[in-house]
Amino acid sequence: MADSNHYETLKVSQNASQAEIKQAYRRLVKLFHPDSNQETADNERIIHINAAYEVLGDTHNRLNYDQQLRNGSQKVNSDRQQRTASAQKRYKATRQTGRDADEQVDEWLRRVYQPVNRLLCSILYSLEEQMEQLAADPFDDELLEEFQEYLQTCRDEFKQAQMTLRSLPNPPSLARVAAHLYYSLSQVGDGLEELAYFPLSYDDRYLHTGLELFRIAERLHCEAQASVE
Repeated sequence: MADSNHYETLKVSQNASQAEIKQAYRRLVKLFHPDSNQETADNERIIHINAAYEVLGDTHNRLNYDQQLRNGSQKVNSDRQQRTASAQKRYKATRQTGRDADEQVDEWLRRVYQPVNRLLCSILYSLEEQMEQLAADPFDDELLEEFQEYLQTCRDEFKQAQMTLRSLPNPPSLARVAAHLYYSLSQVGDGLEELAYFPLSYDDRYLHTGLELFRIAERLHCEAQASVE
């Protein structure tokens, strides 16, 4: 890609709001990710899109990046290359000198896949029960409090799963598994955001949207499990 900065990568202006940046990121991922659109799939572009969103999607990182642009810092390109390289490590094979490929696979499955798999199962397959309990009386203070406690537990597990997935580069043979886990977690994060709005507004649309995002995450999670088998 020939884009000169992260704003061009996400096709937004430098004055775009955080909501506009997030919306642009989701649109581009849906457009170029192979699981959602085979005709326009572009794995290399996905890597650049994710690297750009890591910077612009975080307010603190974005402020630092904007300052670099204003100062005309020559470090901008270097920073972008470093972040792109970091994203590539999560999607592409990395060879570790002196280690056998089978040992790399076993280590990644043990240290990354298995714990992330357990955390995803804990999050994804507990929502239905929580929704049934809440449906008894969505306006009951005690039920709402329990629902919010459940969401906080899910957030903690979600963050732990994210850190675990990033803790070790995936072997070449498990690149597809790692990608499915990454996008499953992405859907979970968006789903938790939607569900968290319900106790603030009592708008059922947030529950329905959150549930649909969890269903997408379940499908991606199942595909990751199938790829391992």
